[in-house]
Amino acid sequence: MTPRGLPDVGAILGPVIASIAPAERPLFLAVAERLAAERYRRWAGEVDEPERRAGLLACAAREDEIASRVEAVFPDAAAVQGRLRAAHPELVTVAAEIFGGRPVAEQFAIQAAGERAGAAAWRALAAAVPEGPARQAFLACAPLEEASAAYLESLAP
Repeated sequence: MTPRGLPDVGAILGPVIASIAPAERPLFLAVAERLAAERYRRWAGEVDEPERRAGLLACAAREDEIASRVEAVFPDAAAVQGRLRAAHPELVTVAAEIFGGRPVAEQFAIQAAGERAGAAAWRALAAAVPEGPARQAFLACAPLEEASAAYLESLAP
């Protein structure tokens, strides 16, 4: 849950995600994971504390791992993602609107809530597909999301 007064990433992206064909939603979310990894790397580059930098880079690595796991179960992942990015440029611009101009503590709180929403989304996607590689990949993503959320929450003042 996003702290009061902060944007809810899940609610903001929900209508966009709902507009994506169900079969392509995992790949759309994988694009969002790659963008989140970039955000974590940017945050890591802005901190002086080695432990915090390492924690943020670990979060970035988890985001990339999530995207890679999902992309691996779709033979045409790159082509579909390219089309989805072109059709939904708001995926990039919404992050600037959500995070821009906010203190880093608020950005971390927003991202943590987004990670928790992501974990729920991966579990829901897993429940919607038959047993197999896609389901296993989606289920493996949820704990990775939760680990990043827990790390960000540990940074709260």
